[in-house]
Amino acid sequence: MAIGDDVFTRLPPESLETISPRVRDGDILMCAAKDPFSRLIGWSTKSPWSHVAVACRWPAMNRIMAFECVEHLGVHAVSLSKFISQTSSGTRPYPGRIVLARHDDLAGRGDGSGVDELKPLAQFAIDHMGDRFSGGEVVKIATRILVGRIERHMPRSLGPSDEFICSEFVARCFNSIGIQIAWDGLGFIAPADFALDPKIQAVAQIQTR
Repeated sequence: MAIGDDVFTRLPPESLETISPRVRDGDILMCAAKDPFSRLIGWSTKSPWSHVAVACRWPAMNRIMAFECVEHLGVHAVSLSKFISQTSSGTRPYPGRIVLARHDDLAGRGDGSGVDELKPLAQFAIDHMGDRFSGGEVVKIATRILVGRIERHMPRSLGPSDEFICSEFVARCFNSIGIQIAWDGLGFIAPADFALDPKIQAVAQIQTR
């Protein structure tokens, strides 16, 4: 179905308390933010979508976690309540909008009945937590963003290894369970590519804090 430009008018913001029971493991958090790095991603892709993360439940702690990759921290996880309240750099309140989305291939999975099927996704995310980027890796990321802006195919030498843009990290999480995110091969897999994937649909707009 993809996520249309009308999503913010079609889906009114709902509180996290209202949405939480509907969140499934592997759900996608699509962000349209206005902090500096988000603006850079938006500039590169000519799209309002600037960040993407993946949600997983932590039943023992009664929490929903957001796994994300950000330029100054690398891969880490925060509670969903914190994710919607501030940026990774600490800007409060959250300067943008967030949509909860779901991939069609996860229908019937991630709702507690098929936990083992999604285990590789969570394992990939956890195994990369704490990865920080060296100066050279940051340069590679910046170069991929520039290549995306000029709409060129990504040279193999610039492809991600263990350093990721947020959307590349989430795409790798999905690859671990056999799901490919559709993209055109230009620059890098961007948040905008998730929005354009016909198998990804918006579930709700989360009220930021």
